[in-house]
Amino acid sequence: MGLDNSRGRPDADRPAEDSALAAIRDGLQRLRFGSIAVTIHEGRVVQLDITEKRRFGH
Repeated sequence: MGLDNSRGRPDADRPAEDSALAAIRDGLQRLRFGSIAVTIHEGRVVQLDITEKRRFGH
């Protein structure tokens, strides 16, 4: 198992990173108003919270 020198982590972590980045990208594309919070533990994405705001006219 080699190391990804840009982060110093095993290459085996790459699929999880790719999955997290894809989820973030998808959230950004779908979200019109709101926020995205990414939780990191020990340099790894472990949670993604997407909050959508919906406003209704009077």
